[in-house]
Amino acid sequence: MKRTRGFTLVELLVALVVFATMAALAYGGLRSVARTRGELARQEDAFRDLMRTVDLLNRDLAETVVRPVRGTSGQPLAAFIGTPEHIEFTRLGFANPQAEQRSNLERVLYEIDDSTLKRGRFAVLDRASDTQPQIVDSHVAIESLRFRYLSRTGQWSEVWPPPQQNGDAMTTLPRAVQWNLRAKDYGELENVVEIASTAIPLAQSPRP
Repeated sequence: MKRTRGFTLVELLVALVVFATMAALAYGGLRSVARTRGELARQEDAFRDLMRTVDLLNRDLAETVVRPVRGTSGQPLAAFIGTPEHIEFTRLGFANPQAEQRSNLERVLYEIDDSTLKRGRFAVLDRASDTQPQIVDSHVAIESLRFRYLSRTGQWSEVWPPPQQNGDAMTTLPRAVQWNLRAKDYGELENVVEIASTAIPLAQSPRP
């Protein structure tokens, strides 16, 4: 009778070692691919957040209107208030899909807080004593944010209304706003947004 020869223990051990080595190499390659895909997805989400935030900032500024408001203490606030790192203004185009009994104007602000760019909106234009803005985190990590404001005479200013403002500072808008944003992962972005000074009827403005 012909005897059937099996694998020896040494051959089995060698086969197991080879299989384990190939499995480890394959796992390492798959883990590297998964890590790369995860990082690409993170970068894609971060870039999308940045572009969405920049687009919203540009649209908000382009829709700025002359509508002063009242602060939490009843004090009048200018239609547009700006510092090098903070802006607050009234914008047109507040969506009202349910036809609610409210204004289509909205008071918004932009500022840097905890190394992220944040947008705030007020539920009302003229505030009560307990009115607070609803802050939305853009999830955009930034290193710096700077604003400049162009007057109707062609002069750039770091604040708005500028100290030497002629006329009614409450209802005067800058001719344009320049913003400079340095994103942590994408470097420096800059744009100049022209503001079309759309006047709102005086009946809608707070009385002094």
